[in-house]
Amino acid sequence: MRDLGVIGSLADIERIEQTPLDEQFAERTTYDVLCNAAARSPDKIAINFLPGGTADEDPVTVSYAQLLARVNQTANMLHDLGLKPGQSVSYLLPNLPQTHFVIWGGEAAGIVNAVNPLLTPAQIADIMIAANSKILVALGPSPHTDIWEKAQAVRKLVPGIEAVLQVGGAADGSDGIHDFDSLVAKYPADRLTSGREIAPDDIAAYFHTGGTTGAPKLAQHTHFGEVYEAWAISAMAKMGGDDCLLLGLPLFHVNAVVVTGLAPFMAGASTVILSPAGYRNPAVINNFWKIVDRYRATFFSAVPTIYSALLNVPMDGADVSSLRYAICGAAPMPVEVFKAFQDRTGIKIMEGYGLTEGTTASSLNPPDGEQRIGSIGVRFPYQPMKAVKVDGNGTYAGDCQTDEQGVVAISGPNVFPGYKQDQFNDGIWVEDGWFNTGDLGRQDADGYFWLTGRAKDLIIRGGHNIDPAMIEETLHQHPDVDLAAAVGMPDSYAGEIPIAYVALKPGATADAASLCDYAKENVFERPAAPAEVIVIDEMPVTAVGKIFKPTLRYDATRRVYEAALQSVRDRGVDISVTVAADDTLGTLATVSVSVVAGAEKSPLEEEITRILGAFAVPHRILWAG
Repeated sequence: MRDLGVIGSLADIERIEQTPLDEQFAERTTYDVLCNAAARSPDKIAINFLPGGTADEDPVTVSYAQLLARVNQTANMLHDLGLKPGQSVSYLLPNLPQTHFVIWGGEAAGIVNAVNPLLTPAQIADIMIAANSKILVALGPSPHTDIWEKAQAVRKLVPGIEAVLQVGGAADGSDGIHDFDSLVAKYPADRLTSGREIAPDDIAAYFHTGGTTGAPKLAQHTHFGEVYEAWAISAMAKMGGDDCLLLGLPLFHVNAVVVTGLAPFMAGASTVILSPAGYRNPAVINNFWKIVDRYRATFFSAVPTIYSALLNVPMDGADVSSLRYAICGAAPMPVEVFKAFQDRTGIKIMEGYGLTEGTTASSLNPPDGEQRIGSIGVRFPYQPMKAVKVDGNGTYAGDCQTDEQGVVAISGPNVFPGYKQDQFNDGIWVEDGWFNTGDLGRQDADGYFWLTGRAKDLIIRGGHNIDPAMIEETLHQHPDVDLAAAVGMPDSYAGEIPIAYVALKPGATADAASLCDYAKENVFERPAAPAEVIVIDEMPVTAVGKIFKPTLRYDATRRVYEAALQSVRDRGVDISVTVAADDTLGTLATVSVSVVAGAEKSPLEEEITRILGAFAVPHRILWAG
């Protein structure tokens, strides 16, 4: 790769773009990346794997030559099992060296379909069916996970599965189940026996995106899109062959696959897999600074909840001077967490922004420039990015001016060609080649982008748009608050009103009333003052550590509906409310009512409908008894 020089501003990005993109790097496919890395430094360690996630254990190591050899063998095995270009192999795996073999071998043989193993068997089956997967690779029986049990259930739900590869366990080839490690070793390691010539615009991978209910949306990634993204990340972060990156996010997520996988491989750096469970392993968090010390780690990527957790881990004399940057994405970093982390560790956090449809990342605070806290930085080279105006139908209505809020749109080599299922592609483009991210933001005069909310996350109080981050940043300044999330609570008058959920720091004693008072006194926009603060033991998060706000919205709706129905309950009627996602209505409240046999339902149904009809979230009544 070319030396891009100083990257400190948008002007430097524009200077880089004076060189044609084709001259910046030679690779055009992910297979090219691994071939070139192995040719440059065959004996260099590409992967250090820590099974227990501790600093003092002996790692399992994989050199670049060994990595390419195993990828070749995996691709040849999958090809022999029937995988062809345009067909997909799915995997249900934690973070293992074999996971990398499957990802890159799957892309060399066909298309790899990354699946979150924390989903239910039914959800996994839906994703595999949508991907038209014929082969499944899954972790074998393990006392630490139920992946194998899910794989067996999925096999019954997806009749098109022709082969299952078990990583670990004792599969003997019977019933179509093969032992991955013993079978893959039988195949040639020096070439692709299929003779496939991979094209840059061939689909390399599917990543499911959106919620975990309803039909899965499969974002398609091309080979060149992933290669460009790896180059852009390694270039912006100034990765080189002497660097070492820590991998703690799950390898079914595009961030881990590209940011701490393909990008360091392209740079010829080393990686450390922080146990199969990654950051979800308590040992990893407790040993984090010691691992940094032992492996002289220079980079790691994490989400805000991980940074918050690391603030509670003492360094105990660990030398972390090797760390140059920590990359934060997936969710906005609370300002107070940002400041506290940098003040305590001296490590510069590079906040960025990206999404699956953009093959991972689209912007980053420049490594040689000003770190503007709360900003997502400047756009990547060769990837235009802007805020645009859209009308009520989502139609493009012009570009925004400087500092004018609009919908963030991206264009360039990393923007995906669309979802695999055509029905999800309607309305996703604001212009030809410009993807509507659904995020609201603005660009300042220096080219830095600032997210101002997500369209679906906005709290609309009587027509007034409220950014939840305004409330969350205020609460994060309270010394007792660990994590805060603001959502809209249904309101019969204003449509919805803001409330906040808070998880306290260990040993903290603040109560909900005092936190609510604090927020009301300090939120600078009066309509944004939360009507209530609810203290919870643990914040709901996704598998990659992002706060999962739908769970909080559902809980807020449940609380309001149960309170509204209290007058009915006071008459001795047994009523409970559950709220969940609905494929057609978006969100649906189910009101379960127990009645005595023979009792007249109509008056009760009319009363419940009248009471709940004052709220926007639809409901249905489920009769019992």
